[in-house]
Amino acid sequence: MPRTVFLTALMLWSAASCAYADKVSICYNYGCAASAEVKLRGAELSRINLLFAWIDGAAEERQAISQAIGLFQTFAGQQTPTFRDRGRNFPDDGVDGRMDCIDHAHNTSAYLRLMEERGWLRFHRILEPVKRAPLIFNEHWSARIAGKESGAEFVVDSWFFDNGHPAAIFTLAEWMKGAEPDE
Repeated sequence: MPRTVFLTALMLWSAASCAYADKVSICYNYGCAASAEVKLRGAELSRINLLFAWIDGAAEERQAISQAIGLFQTFAGQQTPTFRDRGRNFPDDGVDGRMDCIDHAHNTSAYLRLMEERGWLRFHRILEPVKRAPLIFNEHWSARIAGKESGAEFVVDSWFFDNGHPAAIFTLAEWMKGAEPDE
């Protein structure tokens, strides 16, 4: 009898992990010129949820957010042409699936909202995307979060990297001054 119970549980888990558990609307091709609905499977969401399982502070949660954004992008790239996106703008110019900072800010904000809705974010809240323009011609957008206790604001910026890479996270003040990852 225990073997039957185990096999039944395994079949139910397998069916649940193949079923679509949630959807998120993303955009791409610069300035959100194209859009798609990404259907996330239970197994994919479980993989992301594990990143948040033993978080005990805001700094750890930001690390998990960074990793989660990379996973969300990987999963989205399996259903859309965004797998072709390369860091920054010029390496993928003209390629279907390319993303500029506007696309990245929109998509990252959508992924963050999904994390918030699922209760994975205990130490941060989601804010509206933010824009910087340290020089007149180089406007740049990013998703933004704030610590629930401290109120400290951070940007979650995935534009610098190829699709699937963890996002860079900076304090808002650093980012507004033009901060970029060391790569």
